[in-house]
Amino acid sequence: MSDKQARADKQQPYTGDDRGPLGLAARIEKATEGTNRLDTDIKGLSLHRWHHPTDPTSYMLAPSICLIGQGRKQVVVGEDTFFYDTSQFLITSIDLPVVSRILEASEDQPYLGLTMEIDFRALSQLILENPAHIARQPFDKSLGIAVNDIDPPLMDAFNRLLDLVGEPEDSAALGPLIQREILYRLLKGEQGPRLRNMAASGQNGYRVSKTIEWLKEHYKESMKVDEMASRAGLSVSAFHHHFRAMTAMTPLQYQKRMRLSEARRLMLTEHVDASRAAFQVGYESPSQFSREYSRMFGAPPMQDIRKLVQQPA
Repeated sequence: MSDKQARADKQQPYTGDDRGPLGLAARIEKATEGTNRLDTDIKGLSLHRWHHPTDPTSYMLAPSICLIGQGRKQVVVGEDTFFYDTSQFLITSIDLPVVSRILEASEDQPYLGLTMEIDFRALSQLILENPAHIARQPFDKSLGIAVNDIDPPLMDAFNRLLDLVGEPEDSAALGPLIQREILYRLLKGEQGPRLRNMAASGQNGYRVSKTIEWLKEHYKESMKVDEMASRAGLSVSAFHHHFRAMTAMTPLQYQKRMRLSEARRLMLTEHVDASRAAFQVGYESPSQFSREYSRMFGAPPMQDIRKLVQQPA
């Protein structure tokens, strides 16, 4: 095929539901051919494709909005379970240790999804620039994760963003503009109060989120809750209450999950042995690490890693 024919084929418009979930699925499927994950050249945007349901997987999920073009997924935070499919989006407004699994996927109809991380600097700028256009309804749900129905304008914006994948010149110029539009639509919708709670410096959500940013850099260290509360500018009881309300776990449980998730990454991607991984993430006792790892991931460290390595693509 000539370069001219290839360009013409690439520019051929999608048919059917071009701007709905079917269009989203078609774009993700085309971009992810031959891979399970594509980190695109658009900042914070990754695409995902799986041909089979997956086992529960634990990881840290950054503040993000997640959409599905095809399939269905389950995400667990603490004792709360969320399901979403092509008619909904999942949003997280804070870094959260989650356990997720793909529920519906097959060779003929693979799971096709995307994740776009939320840029809180851009979000704060939008709030400052558009105070009259962004509703200020009260925020009565503290947990930093939710599932919401997706409306056509937001779905259309994501489809236009995916049109830029593989087009580095266009994505550099237009990608930030469409991402800004997506954030604006989120702020105007039902999840606007949740996002403002994280972006506004006077809010408790903002105070806890900034403390979590600090914890992400110091999770290996011994932690005292009173010191974290002081860093957040809250009493110990208020900090503990708001932290648990937003993350569904205590600060110590949160730190433990961060340590275990990082240890798992070290063993899986950097081929570090279990004892070394334990020490690198802050454990003093390899046996304690192994016990807590088994409780979280369902198997001892090396057995779990072998299972992950042998998983079919």
